[in-house]
Amino acid sequence: MKLSEYFENTAGMGVLATADTAGAVDAAVYAKPHFIDDETVAFIMADRLTHHNIKQNPRACYLFKEAGERYVGRRLYLTRTREIQDPQLVAEMRRKKYPEVAGKYGDENKFIVHFKIDRVLPLIGDRE
Repeated sequence: MKLSEYFENTAGMGVLATADTAGAVDAAVYAKPHFIDDETVAFIMADRLTHHNIKQNPRACYLFKEAGERYVGRRLYLTRTREIQDPQLVAEMRRKKYPEVAGKYGDENKFIVHFKIDRVLPLIGDRE
């Protein structure tokens, strides 16, 4: 199964971990990634700590735990490639993927941050 299909069809919760240039780590709950293609994902970010960290240090890890009691999921090791600040595109992406939240949150000062997927690992273990 393609990674994009996995995320489209699997319920669960995600956390995006980032660090600044001094190594101070932050972790924040994030929705599933938007797949641009097989090697690129994007997240919608507010102008907060995670966004500030990713501007200083382009590396991040997205940890996704599937819904349920078992510890099953994926870890995506990522490198930031670019970002776009376009309120109309933010609204369109939200509407397409999460119609229930479209319009609930202001789209101003939001960024679409693109990442290259460097490595994918299971939630537990080190085998791809």
